[in-house]
Amino acid sequence: MAFRGLILSVRLHPQKVFLFQNVRSVRDASTHQPFQYSDLEEKICTPDQLHPKPETSALVFGKYFTDHMLEVSWDSEKGWAKPIISPMHNLQLHPGAKVLHYAIELFEGMKAYRGEDGRLRLFRPDRNMARMLNTAKRSSLPTFDASEMIKCIKRLIQIDKEWIPHSTTSSLYIRPTFIATDPSLGVASPNQALLYVLLCPVGPYFTSGFKPISLLADPQYVRSWPGGCGAMKMGANYAPTIYIQKQSELLGHQQVLWLYGADHQLTEVGTMNIFLFMVNKDGERELVTPPLDGLILPGVTRLSLLELAREWKEFRVVERTVTMAEVIEAHEENRLLEIFGAGTACVVCPIASISYQGRAFNLPPAESSLSQRFFKTMSDIHYGRLRHPWAVDIEIFLISY
Repeated sequence: MAFRGLILSVRLHPQKVFLFQNVRSVRDASTHQPFQYSDLEEKICTPDQLHPKPETSALVFGKYFTDHMLEVSWDSEKGWAKPIISPMHNLQLHPGAKVLHYAIELFEGMKAYRGEDGRLRLFRPDRNMARMLNTAKRSSLPTFDASEMIKCIKRLIQIDKEWIPHSTTSSLYIRPTFIATDPSLGVASPNQALLYVLLCPVGPYFTSGFKPISLLADPQYVRSWPGGCGAMKMGANYAPTIYIQKQSELLGHQQVLWLYGADHQLTEVGTMNIFLFMVNKDGERELVTPPLDGLILPGVTRLSLLELAREWKEFRVVERTVTMAEVIEAHEENRLLEIFGAGTACVVCPIASISYQGRAFNLPPAESSLSQRFFKTMSDIHYGRLRHPWAVDIEIFLISY
């Protein structure tokens, strides 16, 4: 009777099964040791496995991949396996893998730069790893040691260092990715996962370079909402935006300005954080960006621009809610100096116009803009023209074959 009763309770309350599975996976993940850089295994390409490198002038975002990749697998019973660097290859996944059905997946976007002094540098990798761990927690994926992961990424870059363009307009894009791989249908925490890293030499994100773009602001489309996962770097946030992006392109725009709420709050622009430089009603110049209230991604470039602006102490720096009504009012009163987006891929991107509810609001071009100053300062840090603690050296040493 007790056995039959147990089966009946499971049938009546299937959520209890999911709760138990979630608790078990979290418990197992916490009892295992994180992977270590000292255990890293390397399988270097043979000469015939090496791929030809594209010309710098032909680089576009995310099309070309380097010769090697980093992988670390995880199992709820066994814990983390040893990290492995091996030749780039396709992944083998069961058709029932959780990532394919429930989008249990996340990623990061980082860059490595070849400085004018010949040194290779990462930009604030600790911030990317902190964000990745936060997203992993929300995705019920296991955590890892951020410093050990950065060491493994550095080693991968060292092996494929010749793929880093010899150019101050190009870089090496780094895509750490984390997916649930266990072949099991059912909305529950994964028991198997794969953490891997790809490298891509890239040119400017916008082929037009540092030129202002136009935006479509349509309040009927929402990118994120309170209590959701808009602040997480997961693929599920991006797929629903592609259709709207295509609609904006058909109307002659390059990106979408994402709004939220009845008062049409500004949240993000395309895949970038948004900034407004304006004169407030008290006559003070201020840099304004939406707050980290769960609706927007806590961008590493966003953080860096805020810290630079506060260091300069030349104008007010404010993180607060901004509505389209305030933008229009400032525009009509000639108090809106400029608007720009910021992100790892493009660094800084100026905004030329916003199409909103049947009206086009054109922003006046500035001969010497704040966005240009930010772009130059960030580029100087990236390429070693300005020494800064945000730029993390990638030590070069001989590779044994």
